[in-house]
Amino acid sequence: MKQIAFYGKGGIGKSTTVCNLAAALSKSGKKVIVVGCDPKHDCTSNLRGGIEIPTVLDILREKGIDTLGIDTIIHENLLKKEDILYKGFNGIYCVEAGGPKPGYGCAGRGVIVVIDLLKKMNVFKDLGVDIVLYDVLGDVVCGGFAMPLRMGLADQVYVVTSSDYMALYAANNICNGMSQFAVRGGSNLGGIIYNVRGSMDAFDIVDEFAKHLNGKIIGKVPNSSIINEAEIDGKTAIEYSPDSEISNIYIELSKKIYENNSGTVPKPLENIQIMQIGKMIKERLKKERILE
Repeated sequence: MKQIAFYGKGGIGKSTTVCNLAAALSKSGKKVIVVGCDPKHDCTSNLRGGIEIPTVLDILREKGIDTLGIDTIIHENLLKKEDILYKGFNGIYCVEAGGPKPGYGCAGRGVIVVIDLLKKMNVFKDLGVDIVLYDVLGDVVCGGFAMPLRMGLADQVYVVTSSDYMALYAANNICNGMSQFAVRGGSNLGGIIYNVRGSMDAFDIVDEFAKHLNGKIIGKVPNSSIINEAEIDGKTAIEYSPDSEISNIYIELSKKIYENNSGTVPKPLENIQIMQIGKMIKERLKKERILE
């Protein structure tokens, strides 16, 4: 069983990427589970027709976790696997960690609790899962959100970014956290997923950024109206338009990720280097504006 974690700036298309990769992997015959690690609990909605599912933390609160604790809940069979597992497109298992009550506790607690719970209930083993995909909140690499990479839980970590300056800045911060955890047994960087957003496609800039990081671009996802159309229906491109070019791109990317057994310890860029990349992006944007 492989465990893969995906990080990236909020709004960069991370959940879209994860859901499409899950769909592609399932179509290739793999048994897949997606673990949403965002308190908004909408990571898996495109695998279930836009319908959100109850979160693990909400269900545990109903079962009395605050007074009983996880071990008692499991030992007394107060929680069944089907209470937290929901099936989505093509039999993909979906789990949403959730978060604390608004204004109470750490939002990363849900990630810690759900990983502990899935392990203690032998969920992955009992289901015979081939691959686990963790969709982790934004660019946060502290507390519970860092769990998949801090403890070496994930076989590889993939960072999703566009050529937007703030997206690259966030990606660098994530890799900075990874580099510190890696020396203590944390996960390595599997690669950069270049998700084109907006009008500017600057593959060369992102490629240079990846090389500076001691990494590589493992795949490029271009702009596609099919992705937007599919999401309006609460679907992935794989389900909505299986024979489209964008679906084939996700299929090829899923193969690369599944077959990749190597990774690197990232070398985050210094602030001056990030600023230089920012200037390159600025000049590219100015040039495109002039051509318009």
